[in-house]
Parts: sequence; structure tokens; C-alpha cells
Amino acid sequence: MTDEDPNNLNRIYLDKRGIPARVVRYDREKMWVIYMREGYEHECFAPLYKFKDEFRRVE
Repeated sequence: MTDEDPNNLNRIYLDKRGIPARVVRYDREKMWVIYMREGYEHECFAPLYKFKDEFRRVE
């Protein structure tokens, strides 16, 4: 387990189409990944199982 704060993340992922998304939070209670898309002002979210299937982390 890391010491990262799940309410203040800054990780870049690519979706299945290669479009980047920046993960900003993880909701442990609902098991949702909250992320932002470039050019879109609202937060997006996906269940963890779906996010893991459709996104890969950029190191």
C-alpha cells in the first residue's frame, strides 16, 4: 500500500483509443475512479473494474 492520498491523485492514463485522461481521485466507498479529459470541464468517472479494463497507465 502506498502513502498516496486517494483524494489528490495526478496520474495519466490512456483509454482504448489512446486518448489521455488524468486521474484526480479514487472513491473507495463506491469504488469509482474519477478523471478529467482535456478540453472537458466536468469530472468523469467509471467503476474500478471497467476503468482497469479500458485504461492503461502512462509511466
